[in-house]
Amino acid sequence: MCEWYREVDVMAQPVRARRLTDEEGRRLLRIVRRGTHSSVRFRRALIIMASASGNTVPAIARLVAADEDTVRQVIHRFNEIGLDCLDPHWAGGRPRRISPEDEAFLVAAAQTRPTRLGRPFT
Repeated sequence: MCEWYREVDVMAQPVRARRLTDEEGRRLLRIVRRGTHSSVRFRRALIIMASASGNTVPAIARLVAADEDTVRQVIHRFNEIGLDCLDPHWAGGRPRRISPEDEAFLVAAAQTRPTRLGRPFT
């Protein structure tokens, strides 16, 4: 065996949410109990609550039917910025193919009777 290679028996620390404040706990509980929020907020709140309760990442992933990496990302994000991590920040996606003016025209045309547009359909 080469001298520069050493087997190291060091494991990474398990990912855990930091200790919740009383206010954070109340807000998370409200989101989970009411169920009126978006599914993204609901699942992220469940992830944080489960982690703060001592559950492992694999157990949480099974609970919310998510990938373990997703669970880790949510927990890390919560530890960094707090409950702001519950709100999704979409990247924006592909540019629109149709302008707002064209969309308004299409909506107006779809809501107009065909005979007013000079078409024979009923």
